[in-house]
Amino acid sequence: MTDEHLRRCVELAAEALEAGDHPFGSVLAGPDGKVLAEDRNREVTEADPTAHPELRLAQWAAANLGPADRAASTVYTSGEHCPMCAAAHGWVGLGPIVYAGSSAQLAGWRAGWGQPSSPVAVLPITTVVPGLSVTGPVTPYDEEMRVLHERAARR
Repeated sequence: MTDEHLRRCVELAAEALEAGDHPFGSVLAGPDGKVLAEDRNREVTEADPTAHPELRLAQWAAANLGPADRAASTVYTSGEHCPMCAAAHGWVGLGPIVYAGSSAQLAGWRAGWGQPSSPVAVLPITTVVPGLSVTGPVTPYDEEMRVLHERAARR
């Protein structure tokens, strides 16, 4: 399931980029691997810098799943959670995270393209949510995300 879900995350990130947003996309899958919810970044199109897909999936899970189902669900995402999204993930009690590209990779790519750094610290998810099962970066999806982020930087 990991490949299928990360593929969809990259597709959602590409949709976000085409819509004028930063390229991020996420999928919430239940314990059986079935997709429960998905979203893409909407920071620019909704004029809301907190409109991250990972945050929205945490909010959806809090409203629609009980604690046991949240803990048994996995978030697949195109990029490692920022501290805001990691905190929401932890507060809601979601299960594992699998991400395509890491925050450290993104920071390095952006620096190499002369882009400004993030307004928040680049922290590993487990610094914000200790003990959480986290997998990433995952090849070749990290490279696909590098290409999308480079397209975003060049526009």
